[in-house]
Amino acid sequence: MDRLVPVEAASRGTVPKSNAASADNPTAAEESSQARITLLLASLGFFLITLDILIVNVALAQISRELGGGTVGQQWVVDGYTVLFASLLLFAGNFADRIGAKRAFAIGVALFGLTSAGCALAPTIGSLIAARAGQGAAAAMMLPASMALIREAFPHPGRRARALGVWAVGGAIAAAVGPLLGGVLTTVDWRLVFGINIPVCAVMMLLLTRVATSPKRPTPFDWAGQVLGVVALTSLIYGLIHGGSVGFGSPSVIVILVIAVGSLVGFVAVEARVRHPMMPLELFGSAGMRIALLVGFAFMVGWFGTVFLGSLFLQQYLGLSPLLAGLAFLPSALLAVVGNLISGPVTIRFGTRVPVVVGMLSMAVGLTAMVVAAPLGSPVLVALLIIPIGAGGSLAMPPTTGLVLASVSPEWAGTASAVFNTFRQVGGALAIAIFGALIADRDRFLVGMQISLTIAASLLLITALVSLGIRPSREPAS
Repeated sequence: MDRLVPVEAASRGTVPKSNAASADNPTAAEESSQARITLLLASLGFFLITLDILIVNVALAQISRELGGGTVGQQWVVDGYTVLFASLLLFAGNFADRIGAKRAFAIGVALFGLTSAGCALAPTIGSLIAARAGQGAAAAMMLPASMALIREAFPHPGRRARALGVWAVGGAIAAAVGPLLGGVLTTVDWRLVFGINIPVCAVMMLLLTRVATSPKRPTPFDWAGQVLGVVALTSLIYGLIHGGSVGFGSPSVIVILVIAVGSLVGFVAVEARVRHPMMPLELFGSAGMRIALLVGFAFMVGWFGTVFLGSLFLQQYLGLSPLLAGLAFLPSALLAVVGNLISGPVTIRFGTRVPVVVGMLSMAVGLTAMVVAAPLGSPVLVALLIIPIGAGGSLAMPPTTGLVLASVSPEWAGTASAVFNTFRQVGGALAIAIFGALIADRDRFLVGMQISLTIAASLLLITALVSLGIRPSREPAS
């Protein structure tokens, strides 16, 4: 209940100091304005993070022609971002708690702007890949901080749920329009794909001045787990990409993959024993959590594989311009927005299991059809077959996120979300590494593409069958 202003103070036109509006004690109207600015800022961050994962795919052919690097270079332009993003997500959440979400977000935005400039000005393929890795590290810093800012700006659970829904739409829109926007910008100059981030980051830094200072919560770092996690994922992706180039029988590839396996085993052992693990193994005790992780992983394999292979197929194999290649993804983008909109009502009506299973099956059907239709070389047919892939994923992912949160206790929600996003990004990184290795031989591009799409379709079909084990419930998606 609001405190009443004393009559004497009111008659003098003054207000007690405890009720006076200030930067640390804003009025209700200012709080509402500040919350809206925070939501806009967090949503812009999530939009930018998701956009830069996908927007670059349509530019890969042009980048390769100008900077060289071949298929291996194209793979690393994508995976340089996703590997660092996936590797540092859990660390970044802990870091944001330690120094405050606002400061962590500011560091991430500043670094993202600087590394985007580095990408736009890159003179060689190596410098571009290095700058992309920096972008991935910055994105990892921004993502958990953006969620924490929303949590701080919207303390009421109901308002916070609606705010997180708006935040999620930013990522969904970016995933839908990324390939198309990439095609439009690449038609002018592929460097604009990265240059467009710079003014957006500048606007975000200005908006940050209107956001309240975040509290700091000292939490211990799991240094051993973090180092082993980065080494395991980086060496695995490097081994797969290098193996596709020089052959998997090469001694250097074998050594790298052995390091990856050893680091992964060490990571699991450390997480089982340390007092404050970055990825608590207890999370995997829930069947719902395990299914959700598989769905997130499989979705990224299917969608990343579709955008990566589809972009190269349309440009390098069929000879389309970047703009036409980007337009091929437009029908899927529109239907993906519809899928996101109807996902909630479908989940409320039929429960989580139905949209997840239907979505995974839709993606599997679309990918299988692309395997059959690829030899026909029809861009129109490719555009049509991408629709069930994008729409199916947009239908399945919102209830999957809800399943993650429903499968753990409230105090584990943040950690579970970070683990879920890590599994998603690992799926995308592995898809680029494996599928890129299969299409590395330009003379066997079509066969390699068909094998890649078959792998993705099979994984999605298996995931759909496993998802039948989701407990039937009619709880609204988060």
